[in-house]
Order: sequence, then C-alpha cells, then structure tokens
Amino acid sequence: MLTGLLRRLSRIPTVVRRATVVPVLVRCGIALAGVFAMVVAWPIELVASQFVVPLLVIAVWPAFAPRGRSATFAALVTVGGWIVDTAGYDSRIALWRVVTLATLLYLGHTLTALAAVLPYDGVVNLDVPGLWLGRALVVVLISAVLTVLALGLTEDLGGDAFQLATLVGLAAATGVTVILVRLTRRT
Repeated sequence: MLTGLLRRLSRIPTVVRRATVVPVLVRCGIALAGVFAMVVAWPIELVASQFVVPLLVIAVWPAFAPRGRSATFAALVTVGGWIVDTAGYDSRIALWRVVTLATLLYLGHTLTALAAVLPYDGVVNLDVPGLWLGRALVVVLISAVLTVLALGLTEDLGGDAFQLATLVGLAAATGVTVILVRLTRRT
C-alpha cells in the first residue's frame, strides 16, 4: 500500500507538466462548486472554525480524483451539513439556500462526470465543457422553476392532499428509476 502511494506521489510532477488548460479548468470548477456548496450547507459557526480544513479537503477531493467515490462522499457530507444546520442549529430553511445548494451539487456532480472521462492531458476544444455546462444550466433552471412552483403549491395544498401528492410523486420517481435501470441493463 505504501509503495502504491509513493508511486502515485512520484507521478505528480509528470501530471503537472503534461496537464492542459481545459481539463484543469473543469477540475477548478469542481473544486469551486464543492467549496461553495460546503459553505452554503454547513452552519457558519462550523465553517468559521477549525472544522473548515477537513470540509475544504473533502470539497476539493473530487477535483483530484473524479473517477472514484469522492464526488458521492463530498455530496453526502454536504447534505449532512445541510441537515446539521437545519435540524441541529435550527436554521431557517430559505429558498435561496435550497436552490443554491441544489445548483452547486448538480454542477459539481456533472463536472465530475466530465472530468472522469476527460484525460488531464487531453487537447479539448472549449466547446466541449461549454456545451456540457450549457445543458447543466438548462437542467438547473428548469429544476429551480419547478421547485418554486412546488413550494407555491404547498401553501395551497396543505394537509392530506399535499401528503398524497408527495407520495404519488415519490412513487413516480421510483418507477421511472426502475424503468431506466432495466432499460440500461437490456442494452
């Protein structure tokens, strides 16, 4: 295990020399999205303390290792911070924080997916990440509009009708996921 770690560390100068601009920019976008998501999600008392260092390490980890489970772990830590802030510190749930956090998590996730298939030394046209981010921003915009509409409906549909609509929506999302998994396994 130690020799494997030393071998990886010895490759760092070669990676730095051969890296090209676009893959480095994509990885910088991953790091920025992760850091901003951590700052938005976690309580400001913890972000302003000594706990900021491990949070920042976890936030930028997917930028350095996009092919592993780092993005999932960073997203779970971010969501955990949101839960700690809203449940443990009794912070008010504000719409701007929900939309910002969802946007940053999605952008970090989609950029990590791009970085996973993009070699660090690949010569890539700037259109590739531009179109990738364009599609991601369309998804973010549609999701934000639907979130605002759904929150507006919660005031109108309070009580049993809202609970029923929530259960039907969860069942539909689960059904679509199952169908997509089966379709991908067929091909």
